[in-house]
Amino acid sequence: MSAASFKILFLAMMGAGIPVAIAMAGASLLYVLLSGNTPPFVVIHRMVGGVDSFPLLAVPFFILAGNLMNSAGITSRIYNFALALVGWAKGGLGHVNIVGSVVFAGMSGTAVADAAGLGTVEIKAMREHGYDPEFAVGVTAASATLGPIIPPSLPFVIYGMFANVSVGALFLAGLLPGLVMMVLMMVTVAWFAHRRGWGGDVPWQVSRVRKAFVELAVVLGFPTSLWAATSLGGVPVTWVLPFAIAALLWADRRFAFNAVLPIMTPVLLIGGMTSGVFTATEGAVAACLWAMFLGAVWYRTLNLRMLVKATMDTVETTSTVLFIVAAASIFGWMLTATRTTELIAEWILMFADEPWKFLLLANALMLFVGCFLEPTAAITILVPILLPIVQQLGIDPIHFGLVMVLNLMIGLLHPPMGLVLFVLARVANLSVERTTMAILPWMAPLLLSLALITFIPAISLWLPKTFG
Repeated sequence: MSAASFKILFLAMMGAGIPVAIAMAGASLLYVLLSGNTPPFVVIHRMVGGVDSFPLLAVPFFILAGNLMNSAGITSRIYNFALALVGWAKGGLGHVNIVGSVVFAGMSGTAVADAAGLGTVEIKAMREHGYDPEFAVGVTAASATLGPIIPPSLPFVIYGMFANVSVGALFLAGLLPGLVMMVLMMVTVAWFAHRRGWGGDVPWQVSRVRKAFVELAVVLGFPTSLWAATSLGGVPVTWVLPFAIAALLWADRRFAFNAVLPIMTPVLLIGGMTSGVFTATEGAVAACLWAMFLGAVWYRTLNLRMLVKATMDTVETTSTVLFIVAAASIFGWMLTATRTTELIAEWILMFADEPWKFLLLANALMLFVGCFLEPTAAITILVPILLPIVQQLGIDPIHFGLVMVLNLMIGLLHPPMGLVLFVLARVANLSVERTTMAILPWMAPLLLSLALITFIPAISLWLPKTFG
C-alpha cells in the first residue's frame, strides 16, 4: 500500500462524515495492516505514548477550573463588575460583553465555554435593553474568541506539547494580543453605537465607576507590588504570597462587586509560572483549587451536586480531547514515516521562500481548516506539517502558536463546523443562517487583529522575552 493511498484513505473517511479522531486512527491502522511493513501493535503503542505526557495533565484541570467557575455563579459577578466599569459608555452592554469575556477568559480557557457560560447572561441582558438579537450574537461570538488567547488556554497546552515549546511562554505571549483584540472590538462597538445613536445602559455615577476602577487597580497593582517585594526587597516569593493572598481576600470582602478574586485567576497563574512557584501543569491544579475555594468556601455558591456535575462534564470533555490527541499521535507518526510532511514542506517552500509569504499562506490554510475541524484536532494535524517549515524559515514557534490558535478560533464562528456558531444559535434562539449573518461584520476586527499579530511578532513575543 503506497503513501498516497494512506492520504486518500484518510480523506475518504473524513468525507464520509467519520469523526476526525476515528478517521486518523482508522486510516493509520488500515495502512499498517495492508502494507505489512509495521507490526500492528505499533498503533496502540504510539497512541498510548501520545497521551503519556506530563504537560497534558493540565488539560483536565483547566477544564475543571472553568466548569467550577461556571457552576459557582462567578459569571454574574464578572458581569456586574463589567457593567459598572464600562456600562455607562455609548453601546454600553456591547462593551460590557467584551470586558466580561476578557475576565472570563482568564478562567475558562475555551471559546465554547465563554459563549455558553457568559453568553447566556449577556445576550439575555442585551435583548432586554432593546439591542438587536443579531448585534448581541455578533459581539458575543467575537468576544468569545478571546477565551483561548488570554491565559489559561487549552489550545496553547495542546500546541505546546506538539511543538515542544513552553506552555508558560505561550500564556505570556497571549496577553498583549488579547488586549489588542479587546481594543479593536470595543472600537467596533463604538462605531455601531455612533451609527445607530445608542447611549449608555446604566447612568453615569461617579461612585459606581470609581469602585469598579478601584477593584481593577487592586488587580493590576497586585503583581507589581509582589514583584517589588520579591525582586527589589529580596524576599522569597513563598514568604510574600500568603500575605498577598490574605490581603486579596480582605479586599474582595470590602469591594462592592466582589470581582477581585475571579479577575485575579490569570494573574496568579502567570505570576506563579514566571516566578517559578509552579509549572504550567501545576498551575492548572492551582487554578482548580482556587476555583473550588472561591465557589465552596468564599462565596458558598458551589454545592456537592454542582461539583459532581462539573466533574462529570470535565471527564466527558477530557476524554474527547485526549482521544483526539492519541489518534493524532499515530497519524503524525505515519505522516512522518511516509515522508508526507517532508514533501509538503518542500512544496510549500517552492511558493513561500520568505517568512511573510509563508505566514500569509499559512493563515489562509488555517482559516480554511478551522471551518471544518475542531481546534484540538486541527492543531494535532497541522503542527507536525507546518512546524518544520516554521523552524526552517526562522519564525519563532511561540509567535506561530498565537497565529495558529487565533486562526482556529475564527474558524469556530463559521459553518459548517463552527461550534461557537451553533452554541450561540441555540442560546439566542436564532437560525444558523441569521447567526452567520450576524457574525460577518465582526470578522473585520478579528481579521485586523490577526493581521497585526501575524506581521508584528513583537506583540506576541515582547512579554515572553522580557520575562525570559
